[in-house]
Amino acid sequence: MASALLYDRLQFATTATFHYLFPQLTMGLALLLLYLRSRALWTGDEHYQQVARFWTKIFALSFAFGVVTGIPLEFQFGTNWAKFSNFAGGVIGQTLAMEGMFAFFLESSFLGLLLFGERRFGPRVQWFAALMLFLGSWLSGYFILATNAWMQHPVAYTVADDGRLFVNSLSGLLTNPWLFWQYAHNMTAAVVTASFAMAALGALYLLSDQHVAHAKTCLRTGVVAGTIACALMIFPTGHGNAKQVFEYQPVKGAAFEGLFRTERGAGLILVGQPNMETMTVDNPLVVPRALSILVYEQLWAKVKGLDAFPRKDWPDNLPLLYYAYHIMAGLGTILVAVMALALLLLRRGRLFTTKPVLWLLMLCAPFPYIATTAGWMTTELGRQPWLVYGLLRTSEGASPLVHSGNALFTLLGFLGLYLLLGLLFLFLIAEMIRHGPLPVNHRPADHATTSSVY
Repeated sequence: MASALLYDRLQFATTATFHYLFPQLTMGLALLLLYLRSRALWTGDEHYQQVARFWTKIFALSFAFGVVTGIPLEFQFGTNWAKFSNFAGGVIGQTLAMEGMFAFFLESSFLGLLLFGERRFGPRVQWFAALMLFLGSWLSGYFILATNAWMQHPVAYTVADDGRLFVNSLSGLLTNPWLFWQYAHNMTAAVVTASFAMAALGALYLLSDQHVAHAKTCLRTGVVAGTIACALMIFPTGHGNAKQVFEYQPVKGAAFEGLFRTERGAGLILVGQPNMETMTVDNPLVVPRALSILVYEQLWAKVKGLDAFPRKDWPDNLPLLYYAYHIMAGLGTILVAVMALALLLLRRGRLFTTKPVLWLLMLCAPFPYIATTAGWMTTELGRQPWLVYGLLRTSEGASPLVHSGNALFTLLGFLGLYLLLGLLFLFLIAEMIRHGPLPVNHRPADHATTSSVY
């Protein structure tokens, strides 16, 4: 059964990680599309409509792949995690159902209007559709994160006579204190991803001397939005998220910081390798007392280490958790530096001609995806050994009738399927990029319908 549990976890981790590559782009793009449609409405300039139309197609492609890859996740609650679903379905079913009924249909309906109805409606309707697309996308993220926030910090529930949990306050569930910082940090990171994607594509077009006017708009929009989002990602959202971890899940905080022993004036480890035999961090590069200042705003504040908690409550893969957190934090710092440099050159009027920075922006496009993946690994690995923190252990939530062979077979199937889907997505996105935005002097009526991906 232990091996079945391992395969169950690997399968859910694989599907969730691959799935989230797509919605993080759409959630971030939703905000940037609203900005582009707003500029088009304010200025009456067809140029911004062309840029928005091009990125709406990319949004639609990513949205479609997000839907396809997200459906298996909800089925796995019933197949691989039946005990968990029976235990907590009365709570998480509420937010998952609201995401599907409200947010998903809102998002998909107005995306259809933007794709298929642009020639029928004027700029004001297009702007309203972009606004609804943004609200639907971000509302979808809110309901999904409300589900995860409850698993991290369970609130507003009642235990029935048979041991199952049910919601006793919908408002309490949707205003979970854990949710605010998690949602703010996650959505800010999504904007970072979309901003780097937009800036990278603009840099690619400038370097190849194609679609120059559109490229400059993409680059300018991506750099300005990315700089703001990168700054907010670190402070206050990242800082607030980390502080609440130490408040509600201090063992997770100690684990991802590599703090094995309780200390006053604890230092912040920038680089090092956790040694599980000696319970120390090898070759550490430490900023003295910085952790105490960041967490408790006091120079000599006591920060609980792993030694303050029973070993059975420690995250079960502490080195991987430690590295995931430090990869996320390290890449976040790099992203801030890259965007700050690009913004400086943009303000000085030199960004569009500084080829090394254009190459840097283009090559950094994968970094936000790696950082968000590492961030979610930190969140989920750090919650272990709990499925619902403090209430249900992961080992107690798996389906008893799904054995290791079944779980391994489906895991291999998902790996093969997602490899094919990933290659298909890359092919389609490459074709979109190759064709590029429509020329500025072409009106929508002069083209085939915007439902085409070309």
